[in-house]
Amino acid sequence: MNIFLHELKAYRKSIIIWSCSMAALASFYIIMFSGIASDIETFKTLLKNMPEVVRKLLSIYVDSISTLEGFYSFVFVYIVLCGAIQAMNLGVSIISKEVREKTADFLLTKPVSREKILTSKLLAALASLVITNIIYFAITIPMTLTVKSEFNMKIFLMISITLFFVQLMFMSLGVVVSVSAGKIKSVISISLSTVFGFFIVSMLGSVFGDKAVRYISPFKYFDYEYIVRNAAYETPFIIVGIVFVIVSIAASYLIYVRKDIHAV
Repeated sequence: MNIFLHELKAYRKSIIIWSCSMAALASFYIIMFSGIASDIETFKTLLKNMPEVVRKLLSIYVDSISTLEGFYSFVFVYIVLCGAIQAMNLGVSIISKEVREKTADFLLTKPVSREKILTSKLLAALASLVITNIIYFAITIPMTLTVKSEFNMKIFLMISITLFFVQLMFMSLGVVVSVSAGKIKSVISISLSTVFGFFIVSMLGSVFGDKAVRYISPFKYFDYEYIVRNAAYETPFIIVGIVFVIVSIAASYLIYVRKDIHAV
């Protein structure tokens, strides 16, 4: 039984729905930018008249909003939010579904070690995220080139790639939750509450200017204003993100191998 292919096949519809939905959302915003580009100064004035607290809450950077990549960085926050929900949902469900659907004992009686089971499932989850991002790029890049041929492609790609990085962190977190918890009745409720919890924390951190919050919420590991201005990532947060993923996956193996999984 090829666990990897089985899991990948099981999530194929979810992959298509999530990737196409996020690409459609990005395309909508890109088309919106083409509509306001001719009157961008009026739009900037409107944003400047908004209370500063609201601008910080919504991550609006008025100085860069007149460029496509600047406008894209503003709306991309919500695309990442969708991607985080997908990744968290994937991480939580990929292990917990065996207990929820009462197939854990069947799977564990096969001549396959727990380490191989978890590895196959993790690789399937990783492949799902990779495919999601490939579809996202395949749709948004041609759409962007159609709407506006002159823009900073490097910055556009750097912003877009952060979707995969954030998804990796939430997927890893979801796997830890999945192997640590008992029977999870509702995957989506856990995924939504966790992701929105971190999202709200990141928004509050932006309002109050608390730099410590950036290390708490994965949503703040990538400052899109910084990326637009410097065409670079902030190395300390990249390192912290990588460490978080490695520690989460390692902890998942340790817990899953020793976990007492009850038969039906």
